[in-house]
Amino acid sequence: MKTFVTRHRDLIICFFLPILIMGSYFASRGMAPFGSSSLLTVDLGQQYVDFFAYLRTSLLHHPASLLYSFSKGLGGEMWGTNAYYLLSPLNLVLLLFPHQWLTSGIMVVLLLKYGLAALSFGWLLKHEHLQTGSRLIIFTTGYAMMGWMIANQLNLLWLDVSALLPLVIAGLLKISRQESASMYIGWLTLLIIDNYYMGWMVCLFTLPFLLWQLSRQNSPASKTVFKTYLLSSLTSVALSAVVLLPTIWALTTSKGTYTTTSIKWRLEYNPLYLFGKLVPGAFNFNQMPSGQANLYLGMLPLFAGLLYFFTPTERQRSRWLAGAITGGLLLSCCWPPLDLLWHLGQFPVWYPARFSFLISFWWLWLAAVAWRPHRPISWRLALLLVAIAGSGAGMAWGLRKQLDYLTPWQIGIGLLLAALAIAMLYLDQRRLSYFGVALAALTIFDLSFNAVTALNKISYVSQAQFANYTKALVKVSQQNRQTDHGLYRIAKDFARTKDDPFQGDFFTGDHFGSTMEPTVSKFFQRIGQPAGDGYVTYSNGTPVTDSFLGMKYYWQAQRQGLGPAGNVILPLVANRPDWKQAPVVSQTSAVQIRQNRWALPLAFAANARILQFNPTTLDPLSYQSQLYQTLAGQAKEPELFTVQNFDHVEFVNLPTSRQITGITVRRQKLMAPAQLTLTIKPQTNDPYYLTLGAALKDNATITLNGRPLKQYPTYQNTIVTTIADHAKGKTITVTIALKKASLWLQNVSLYRLNRARFEQSARRLQTAPLKITSWHSNRFTGTITVTKARQVLMTSIPYTRGWHVKIDGHPVATHKAAQTFLAVKLPKGTHTVSFTYWPPYWWLGLTITLLTALGWGTWQKRKA
Repeated sequence: MKTFVTRHRDLIICFFLPILIMGSYFASRGMAPFGSSSLLTVDLGQQYVDFFAYLRTSLLHHPASLLYSFSKGLGGEMWGTNAYYLLSPLNLVLLLFPHQWLTSGIMVVLLLKYGLAALSFGWLLKHEHLQTGSRLIIFTTGYAMMGWMIANQLNLLWLDVSALLPLVIAGLLKISRQESASMYIGWLTLLIIDNYYMGWMVCLFTLPFLLWQLSRQNSPASKTVFKTYLLSSLTSVALSAVVLLPTIWALTTSKGTYTTTSIKWRLEYNPLYLFGKLVPGAFNFNQMPSGQANLYLGMLPLFAGLLYFFTPTERQRSRWLAGAITGGLLLSCCWPPLDLLWHLGQFPVWYPARFSFLISFWWLWLAAVAWRPHRPISWRLALLLVAIAGSGAGMAWGLRKQLDYLTPWQIGIGLLLAALAIAMLYLDQRRLSYFGVALAALTIFDLSFNAVTALNKISYVSQAQFANYTKALVKVSQQNRQTDHGLYRIAKDFARTKDDPFQGDFFTGDHFGSTMEPTVSKFFQRIGQPAGDGYVTYSNGTPVTDSFLGMKYYWQAQRQGLGPAGNVILPLVANRPDWKQAPVVSQTSAVQIRQNRWALPLAFAANARILQFNPTTLDPLSYQSQLYQTLAGQAKEPELFTVQNFDHVEFVNLPTSRQITGITVRRQKLMAPAQLTLTIKPQTNDPYYLTLGAALKDNATITLNGRPLKQYPTYQNTIVTTIADHAKGKTITVTIALKKASLWLQNVSLYRLNRARFEQSARRLQTAPLKITSWHSNRFTGTITVTKARQVLMTSIPYTRGWHVKIDGHPVATHKAAQTFLAVKLPKGTHTVSFTYWPPYWWLGLTITLLTALGWGTWQKRKA
């Protein structure tokens, strides 16, 4: 061990240095486990942490959910989803951390990724005899703590590429020297499996990098090298087929449907804005949804990279090609055709220029090639670098009003660091004592300042906010499973994120993810639930949707979601007074569990007309009625919901109108408050509902009986909210206060559910349930007795080719019902029905992977 440490002391330092720097910063910010804050912010807090909980639960308790999970919205494939989010081997570390302490596990994994990036790049530089000793620290710290890593540390799933890219390049360099291709194939395969998205970017980058490398060599065998490169790349793709083929299919039915088909040829923004990203701390929250590529990698590496273009030992053609590659990479940051190419044909939704880690790697590589010990730079070149630094600072200063992440003191400190870097580059030729330590110290300070300045501009979720909610969620989920071990869904009136089902290991109708099936999002919009591209939220249900979607239990927060100290534990996102009549079957200190006696099972016999269901309305409540009555074979009966009139409407600082829905109201006095109050006094104990168009979301404040209306804040479509139930003779008021000068009262309408008519249809549908006898995440079996009147086995499972159904042991064709759901035709009688899900093309992908591995292994043995 002592010999190993002595031989690799520099690489060990490279590994631990970014861990120490970033770990110290996290500790100073009090991030768990060091204090009351956490690393959770934006997608890491709203999405990824729940995916990590799902992975942990799946590996420890039900591995079949790695193929399919009913926690993904109403149910969805997970193999392709996992290929994007969860296949990093480092995620296994999270198995050591329970739910409420996942934040600590995330920090451990993040710090490991910082360290492994530095170690990997350091090994490559040392292996290629480019840099050693203290100078190695400059490059490895610059790489591990480059602007891309700092800005995207919350996107934990992407960061593995920083450690794998140098290893892929090491294999590529072997190919360029006509050595073994095994290293390239092995590491590229691992990268593609780890995260195909980042893998695609690296695959694109290897081509220009190889061409540049070949331009530097004297070998005449370029064609042979290029052939080996292509065959090796295809081998890696084939070895990854078990992941790639099912993932490609999943993308074509989800995220791939949003691929851009028209390309804009104009620049996305002024390319000069990129000068602002060469200033330390050039980042803030506004740069997440849209902004420029994060390029900062320290002043020493920045100016050392410029030296490459003035290095006489490098061929002129190589320097010209390096300039063209650099220009192409920078142009990709702001020119749509190239931007789309790097991002698989889709503009990034948040986090622009996700490929920019390649720019930093490329520039650091040029710097490592050019800036060698005992290669002095002339005073003329030093002056040129000073002029470049001054021009860059002047450009950043002139753009500071357009770039809100820049401040004068940042530009000043950046200019000072640039001056020190250029001075040290010039003095490096003099071989001064401990000069290498001074170079490393400057780089460490430089990059630490950039990280601290950038990350201090971001807010984070407190550890208590996450842990208290998670603890309450997991507790009620476990309590419910003790009450009922069956296959069912749950509705709740509180939420932290749309991926709560992953965190708590239960089934409902919420999900936020890149592989969200568009058909499910569209269905949720039709029934008045908040939904959009990539997310669905079941917060605005009615007894009709609760019944059809099998919401067997209701989780209702006690004490309005407040803890014993009056702090918010369970944030409320729904108003469901219609739940109060459901019996309480169990409870925890924070949540009551109520049972819905009208819930249908996951599959049930329905009228065959559902296979030709073609709604004639865009109104969510009319849609619900038509769907449910068609299932029950009562499509010709009156609708379940009827439009109601408000008893009284009061306008304050607004012109009066006999009509409410669809009109635009404007303040009469611009500086005075304006609102309208809608009043009803129900004549029955039936539930009453209000529909609200998306125009009200950001333009009005809505209160119900004087209290803020509990509603999930993100929606793009008309939603349905319950305003009364069992309130006969009581006065109900809804107040809509304007936030701006005018307001469009989009789809503001009042409805009443005919409870007796609904219950009649529900009883009819409950007479022929599929009685599930056994189930796992990707398969279940049950028995059902079908009458002649209803010979379709309808499910509330989203339709997909991956589901395979057998009736009495014989495969049958599946159908899509209501443009969304899985259904099969059934003959009259009693039958045993089994459902099994396998990711489409999984077996084909596995076959290709195994055959390729066998062929490659055989070829390697013959070569040996």
